[in-house]
Amino acid sequence: MIDKTYPSAAAAVADIPDGAALAVGGFGLSGNPIALIEALLAQGTRDLSIVSNNCGVDDWGLGVLLNAKRIRKMTSSYVGENKEFERQFLSGELELELTPQGTLAEKLRAGGSGIAAFYTQTGVGTQVAGGGLPRRYAADGSIAVASPRKDTRTFAPDGTAREYVLEEAIVTDFALVHALRGDRHGNLVFNKAARNFNPLAAMAGRVCIAQVEELVEPGELDPDGVHLPGVYVHRIIEVGTGIDKRIERRTVKEA
Repeated sequence: MIDKTYPSAAAAVADIPDGAALAVGGFGLSGNPIALIEALLAQGTRDLSIVSNNCGVDDWGLGVLLNAKRIRKMTSSYVGENKEFERQFLSGELELELTPQGTLAEKLRAGGSGIAAFYTQTGVGTQVAGGGLPRRYAADGSIAVASPRKDTRTFAPDGTAREYVLEEAIVTDFALVHALRGDRHGNLVFNKAARNFNPLAAMAGRVCIAQVEELVEPGELDPDGVHLPGVYVHRIIEVGTGIDKRIERRTVKEA
């Protein structure tokens, strides 16, 4: 039996070095691998390049690494809920590769599937394709690094010729993900919105580390209900069902 369990989050992330590239799951604050993020914070790892849908909020999710100035670059699709992110980006302390959300998802999936690149219509006719998006500002507010122009080609898959832009796949050194349930072989089941980016981030990492709320024995998961097969997962820890979960924007109906 291949037992991929680790005794703690600290042990699971202990070999992540300074300067590593990470794919991190989560959609807003749903499905953030917070135990792994906090373990990475505690061990002092810095100069990280992180690919994730967003960067959490000021005191939660990836925001805790950002506040400690441990992140060098973010590749994200949505960064609007974090004031410290805005401050670091506009002051030139943080590099940002802003990517359309569907494109980001497909870049991660392609990286995990052995696909080097793909063409998409998303971003055609904008700075996503033409280049010039600010990636890093200088201290004086000028653009120090801008996005490059991407290759475009014309295809007609439905009989109508359209322009498409080339997007390269993403493969990272490590992936950190959160799942509802997993077994010792690394098979994972995600809960609702947490399924959005966690499986894709897991696929993109050369070494995937998963935290699960419930760890079960091999054979206990219904094979038809497995969302991510264990071939993509290398380490797994159990964090329990009582783990803190945040809501980004709570909306309630008045009585």
